[in-house]
Amino acid sequence: MDYVYVTKENIEQEHICCAISSNSDVQVRSKKDWLCDRFDDGLVFIKSSVRGKCFIEYIPAKNAWIPIDAKNYMYIDCLWVSGSLKGHGYSSQLLNTCIEDSKKKGMDGICILSSKKKMPYLADPKFLTYKGFKISDEARNGIQLWYLAFNDSDAPKFKSCAKECHIEEFGFVLYYTSQCPFNAKYVPIIENVSKEQNIEFKAIHIDTKEKAQNAPTPITTYALFYNGEYVTNDVMNEKKFLKLVE
Repeated sequence: MDYVYVTKENIEQEHICCAISSNSDVQVRSKKDWLCDRFDDGLVFIKSSVRGKCFIEYIPAKNAWIPIDAKNYMYIDCLWVSGSLKGHGYSSQLLNTCIEDSKKKGMDGICILSSKKKMPYLADPKFLTYKGFKISDEARNGIQLWYLAFNDSDAPKFKSCAKECHIEEFGFVLYYTSQCPFNAKYVPIIENVSKEQNIEFKAIHIDTKEKAQNAPTPITTYALFYNGEYVTNDVMNEKKFLKLVE
């Protein structure tokens, strides 16, 4: 498998794996704009040369859009291999590239979000265990922070603001960022459905690194709450959302 490093210079000519369409598509445009704003913060996006979901996205933890204390660690935003590209060792190849790059950059280790059982958009805990990762912290909703240390440095932790996964607002409240391209399409759909059905719903767009690093949830890409309690990180379409409401 050949891989492509997506940069500011070639991003308009490359597909971005998680949303494969034209640059005029709202999801593609949202994700590419978000990536372009992150490259100067050290973000790396590596993808397969063939079309499909096979990529890794990582960034120094100090610039990650997530509430963690992970001094001198690299944080993996997403490692995703699916469909016909699964089962060929590409996940290991991409992860090994991240490890080698992080070591060259003088990092003390890498970290990533996962959970006790495989959840949507999160790394597979079985794969992480196989690759030597360990759990360094866990939030009340079962979301875990896994890490692979290169030396005896302190293990990364969640910030206190994210540990309880509880907010004071009632009704449905969604925290989300533009890191996930699907939000550009589906958040407005849920907003419209909620208005039509008189469902109490509020969407909070996390649009800065500072807001993300102090969010009340370990997952900032998509975190849905109901009456103050965390519900899911699974991106809702209209059918899923109405089923959840029922």
